[in-house]
Amino acid sequence: MRRKKEVEEHNIHVRTGDKVVVVSGKDKGKTGNVKKVVTSENKVVVEGVNMVTKAQKPNPMIGLQGGLVKKEAAIDSSKVMLFCQSCQKSTRIKYEMKDNKKVRICRHCGEKLDV
Repeated sequence: MRRKKEVEEHNIHVRTGDKVVVVSGKDKGKTGNVKKVVTSENKVVVEGVNMVTKAQKPNPMIGLQGGLVKKEAAIDSSKVMLFCQSCQKSTRIKYEMKDNKKVRICRHCGEKLDV
């Protein structure tokens, strides 16, 4: 008897809107903003990274034209690093408690990454 795969929530180090750098794979070195975070699959969607071509059917009800559409696909969150705006480097982050809130801090320059 097979068991159902349980959905496991992951803690991902990036959030929607963060600027990140891809550190491995075909798009290594590219930067972009995180559009979407999928915690159940441990994946993120980054603007302009991991572009795939998808065949789109036309839908006259909503005025959608058919053809080949380029869009971003999700990549594993371990392949991206947060980009620090103040020191202009990709960085790991450390967490500190400030005013009873968990704040992300750059390892290189010590600047707060949460706006």
